Amino acid sequence: MTTRHRAGLCAAVTLVLTLTGCGGGDDGAKPSAAPPAASSPAPAASADPDAAEKTAVLASYTAMSREQMKAYRQADAKGTDLEKYATTEALGQIRNDLANMKSAGTVVRGELGHDAEVTELDMEAQTPTATLSDCVDLSAYETYDVKAKKVIPLPTQQPLRYVMTATAQRWDGRWMVTDINTQGGTEC
Repeated sequence: MTTRHRAGLCAAVTLVLTLTGCGGGDDGAKPSAAPPAASSPAPAASADPDAAEKTAVLASYTAMSREQMKAYRQADAKGTDLEKYATTEALGQIRNDLANMKSAGTVVRGELGHDAEVTELDMEAQTPTATLSDCVDLSAYETYDVKAKKVIPLPTQQPLRYVMTATAQRWDGRWMVTDINTQGGTEC
């Protein structure tokens, strides 16, 4: 294996591990059921007092993932709105991926599937914090070697669906993704 191929494979593995935190797709929000028939009593208000905040967290995470995939498709953050949704730490992770992709001559094609949910929400903290769990689906995702004009296959041990986590904090009234953890997720 040549140094170039080894670097490309290393970048692809790094990208797969990091990308699972990101991408566009389903924001995990479930559509509400149809309203009951007119003769039924009106449904009670949501039993979850934090439902609106959880929805806002998921919206920010989904927007960040969408912008991240834009960047990965061109191996460049130019023309994206990543800074609206991700803090310096999360942006650093993404920028490292982009640098590795540029060095290896790779981009992303396809889509990442997402099924995210807010698993913890602390609105009482000095800086409100949320933890997200996302079942990422790699079945329609590809790393593409631009120079060789070919798809780089996922590592054989890479599950196609696995859980990754992210953290978000509420800054100045809006939710920002502060960390993306693609390591150690179980299959989902």
